[in-house]
Amino acid sequence: MERDAAVDRIEAILETIDAETMPVPVREVWVFGEVALGLDPIDRLDVYLTKDVLFGGERKNRKNREGERDRDFEAEFGVKGIGGTVRAEWALDHPDLIETSDNGYVAPEKCLAAHLLPDDEPVHLEVCNASFDANVTQRLEGALAREIYGEILDPRGVCLWVDGERDGEALGRLREGSFAMPTLEEALEMLGADSEVATEAAAAMRRDRSDADGASVRGDVV
Repeated sequence: MERDAAVDRIEAILETIDAETMPVPVREVWVFGEVALGLDPIDRLDVYLTKDVLFGGERKNRKNREGERDRDFEAEFGVKGIGGTVRAEWALDHPDLIETSDNGYVAPEKCLAAHLLPDDEPVHLEVCNASFDANVTQRLEGALAREIYGEILDPRGVCLWVDGERDGEALGRLREGSFAMPTLEEALEMLGADSEVATEAAAAMRRDRSDADGASVRGDVV
């Protein structure tokens, strides 16, 4: 993916989040990995969204917009969680974008990916209720403890959008490729991994990336 196309895609994501109702409230938008390093081209574009949880949600049964009848969202859409896990308003407007987990419950991260990402572009979306920095630490600690290095989140990130405010300076620097970033091994060592483990982990992360194709998404709860 050419760098200009990657940054154009990032800007399109920000504009969509600004202008449209999302499946769940989005609080932060980050990019990380290769695009933050200034590479051109990049193998994949990595985007991180911090989302809010819909505490309490909306009633499963409620009157529709015309007030004609009550609607049972589970019966109507054939999935659980509409109005509680994702916004009912969004589901009613975008029934074709509703995505579920294996247990038949609506999956916010997959819904966000369906709304924001074209299927044919090499873009990976990470979605979590925690901010990027907090999730980087959480994922690293868990991966090191279990020696499952492919689960590590690349810590080299740039925050572009917080609570509706876009960081134009950061976006400009991203387009210029002017951020100074360490190597992946160095970044992992800065977070507490010893040198040998950091080297092994970085190699595992690169292997996993080489196997990825098209758009992909992962959801976390911290």
